[in-house]
Amino acid sequence: MTTRLAHIRIILVEPAGPLNVGSVARVMKNMGLEQLVLVNPQCDPASDPARHMAVHAADVLLAARQVPTLPDALQGCQRAIATTGLDRTTLAVTLEPPRSALPWLLSSGTEPPPAAALIFGREDHGLTKSELNYAQRFVRIPTSAEYPSLNLAQAVAICCYELALAAAATEQVPAENLSPAENDDLALPDVPEARAHELAPLEALEQYYQQLEALLLQIGYLYPHTARSRMEKLRRLYSRAELTSTEVAMLRGMVRQINWALQTPQPDNRIEG
Repeated sequence: MTTRLAHIRIILVEPAGPLNVGSVARVMKNMGLEQLVLVNPQCDPASDPARHMAVHAADVLLAARQVPTLPDALQGCQRAIATTGLDRTTLAVTLEPPRSALPWLLSSGTEPPPAAALIFGREDHGLTKSELNYAQRFVRIPTSAEYPSLNLAQAVAICCYELALAAAATEQVPAENLSPAENDDLALPDVPEARAHELAPLEALEQYYQQLEALLLQIGYLYPHTARSRMEKLRRLYSRAELTSTEVAMLRGMVRQINWALQTPQPDNRIEG
């Protein structure tokens, strides 16, 4: 079954509990999500406990992809949101509630929409700061200060529900219910300009970040002991810019040219007096 949410991947990083994995598959099917990706799972997702919790969502559970790393899980995605239980004082990023952030995963403006990801961390300590770097936006579910910790499956359920609500709100109005002017708008073709503004794939961004970090270390702008924190700030800056594939290609070309210039003796153009 193809749904408005079919392009969204629910990614679980190193899930340890088969009951949680089964419950996640069940709530995904409840809300119309189909793609489950498990990063280095610490349990057997096909075990009897997992199947028992999945109930009639065994198809989602058994179709789940298993990959060794988070970058592998994000291959082909253009947008990624990470969930975290950390607070604003711990992370120097903007933490958003699910209702305001998650519709962004749906709003690519192209059909079919490119792959997008919602990332959840481990049951005991969530995502590491390094893993959070792979996302462009960050969600924290508001909870009571008396007991802020949510079970993994509960957190996934809340986010899947919000995604389902957002998808329902953006369903296209049938053409017969539109005015003639609006019908004319629908007749406009999907112009190449729209495709030119598609966000760059996350793997292309990651390749650029690696190139940029190596260059900045080489020229002394970064130092090994501070490189990670500085690069986190640069990642946040570029995430806010929502770079397109064309823009990332341009930036990578600039880095390559700078590297070439650093390695190539330049002619002495000074004019002798």
